[in-house]
Amino acid sequence: MLSPKIAVLVPCYNEALTIEKVVKDFQHHIPEAEIFVYDNNSKDATVELATKAGAIVGNEKKQGKANVVFRMFREIDADLYIMIDGDDTYPVECIREMVDQFIENNCDMLVGDRLSNKSYKKENKRAFHNFGNNLVRNLINIFFGSELKDILSGYRIFSRKFVKNYASSIKGFELETDLSIYALHYGLAIEEYSINYRDRPEGSVSKLNTFTDGFKVIKLFFNLVRLYKPLLFFGMVSIVLFVLGILFMIIPIREYFEYQYVYKVPTLIFSIMLIIVSILSLATGLILDNISIIDKKNFKVRYNNTN
Repeated sequence: MLSPKIAVLVPCYNEALTIEKVVKDFQHHIPEAEIFVYDNNSKDATVELATKAGAIVGNEKKQGKANVVFRMFREIDADLYIMIDGDDTYPVECIREMVDQFIENNCDMLVGDRLSNKSYKKENKRAFHNFGNNLVRNLINIFFGSELKDILSGYRIFSRKFVKNYASSIKGFELETDLSIYALHYGLAIEEYSINYRDRPEGSVSKLNTFTDGFKVIKLFFNLVRLYKPLLFFGMVSIVLFVLGILFMIIPIREYFEYQYVYKVPTLIFSIMLIIVSILSLATGLILDNISIIDKKNFKVRYNNTN
């Protein structure tokens, strides 16, 4: 059996302090892999240092991690893709074991799980990140019936089929959430590998904003629930509107039975409107759910036909 062609994908923005080490670590631990560093308008020496270390360097002018990864997925040809950040927070020494697990279990995506290991809480100095990770993980596991431990990890391995079929309209650090939900929605084979996480070295600055990026991730989650589980989303909206409609209707109904006349006509009209919109919302969910089922079937055909 021929060994798979492995590509290491390192999207970068101002990682001059660590990029050389990341490249050399991969060269040492998995020398047969081609290492690609794609720069995203860095203002420091990231490009020069990555080139010096022996990486194949490309660039993406559209700002945002997702834009960089999309270009890498589109331009790089391999059998197996390893995605990792260039900040040296993820361990490379375990990559051989991760690749072996990925191949042996015929995965579509393998995630480097930081949260099962106590090192993440110890090393990560941003308390709200821990809270955000747990919140997003719990929401996704509840809505998609999964048991994933780390939704937001940037350390992943993908199959060629996954990479060549993946599509999204996001731009930035919501990428990991989108990748996880995409795989869950289409029933792809996902596994996790527990890793030791370490915080950025002194002098290296994170590009993440805890609250701004956290809000984007939560917003993306609900947009993806609307897209991938329309009956659940619009069904919940329908129930809320229907209950509100019934509550607003209580007053005019009580008036009618008490006085044989409705004085609060605007309230009655508003309640009827809420109930009508509730029914329309449910109908929308049913229609979109059927479309989603057809999309899943078409995706499976495309996925299985990908070489």
